[in-house]
Amino acid sequence: MAVEVIPAIDLLEGRCVRLEQGDFQRATYYDIDPVDLARRLAGNGVRRLHVVDLDAARSSGDNRGLVERIVREGGLEVQVAGGVRDSDRLERWFAVGAAGVVMGTAAVRDPDLLEACASAHPRRVLAALDLIVGRPAVSGWSELGGRDLETLLNRWEQAPLAAVILTSVDRDGTLRGPDLESLRRVRRHTSHWVLYSGGIASAEDIRALDDAGAAGVILGKALLEGRLELEEALAAV
Repeated sequence: MAVEVIPAIDLLEGRCVRLEQGDFQRATYYDIDPVDLARRLAGNGVRRLHVVDLDAARSSGDNRGLVERIVREGGLEVQVAGGVRDSDRLERWFAVGAAGVVMGTAAVRDPDLLEACASAHPRRVLAALDLIVGRPAVSGWSELGGRDLETLLNRWEQAPLAAVILTSVDRDGTLRGPDLESLRRVRRHTSHWVLYSGGIASAEDIRALDDAGAAGVILGKALLEGRLELEEALAAV
């Protein structure tokens, strides 16, 4: 199976934004309407969109209304991430039409909850594995989660997940290339599909991730800043 290209829209205070290495103090804002962007992506061959509510991720508010518009009006399958730390929030996203829902902090801190949510929605719940210096991070990347990577992946193994999303926070927003070593390490310890995010800057990076076994690549800054054209990214796979 060819690797899937999944563009990302990260939202902070109602605007499209990219963080560098998970640092909210190093945020770049883009003068782009998120709903229009989703529609344009849909019209250019994209099937799935990754939407992150950064305010919800760090518990400083939320962009729920805007995310709901993207889900309803964007014309794409949307997987929603950010602040989904209980089953009620997960169920609300499915109720408004999200194709997938991502659990991060809750998945690390409460694997039993992740397994229960995934069992209620088989192959529609994704677990976020955000790595800082090789260790899982939580709470909007503000702290480490207290579990080592291998133990955590082993705990997630029985849950009927859609995928594990691996983000190299150290590379995220840097355009320095992907962390292939971490991808290979994760793949050695899970049978789930792995979607990779962080540092991707070129078609060559996408092909390298494909070769390393990623099921999907999540693209943010490179697309938003025109470093990598969508057509080029899609052609790479």
